[in-house]
Amino acid sequence: MTEDTSTIIAAGEELMQKAISHLEAELVKIRAGKANPQMFDGIVVDYYGSPMPINQVANVSVMDARTLSIQPWEKNMLQPIERAIINSNIGVTPQNDGALIRIFLPPLTEERRRELVKRCQGEGEQSKVAIRNIRRDAIENIKKLQKNGLSEDAAKDAEAEVQQLTDRYTALVEKHLAAKEKEIMAV
Repeated sequence: MTEDTSTIIAAGEELMQKAISHLEAELVKIRAGKANPQMFDGIVVDYYGSPMPINQVANVSVMDARTLSIQPWEKNMLQPIERAIINSNIGVTPQNDGALIRIFLPPLTEERRRELVKRCQGEGEQSKVAIRNIRRDAIENIKKLQKNGLSEDAAKDAEAEVQQLTDRYTALVEKHLAAKEKEIMAV
């Protein structure tokens, strides 16, 4: 295997690993019945004209298994945080008591669990598409090398290795999805 094909394969693997990391981050945001401060990682608040993540303008903590509290560092941030949570459409209603915001997570119904599983599978499909796109780009780069003098055998070996990587990372996506589905469906 030539140095050029090794570089293409290594770059492809790095990108596939990033796709898996992104999937893991997105799956953490989907709640599975228990309180998790990372639910709010993707939500931004208007902080004096600039968008800021909630965890940079307030303290997010777990009160008990089904309750989160958000205590802003500035009292005037209560309304913007509450508005951002409502607009984020994550399926919870914040309760503002003037000092902090409490979020009670209702027990998940069977229907809601199925919706969450579908959302997880959508995230998984996006990751699989990203992995397949990475494979396509790597194979195109290998074919370009072949036109520039790489032997046909070396090109076939490199393409086979890219396909093995793709299969491995696709299986990893399936493993993550199965674990998250099991977590969501557990009563």
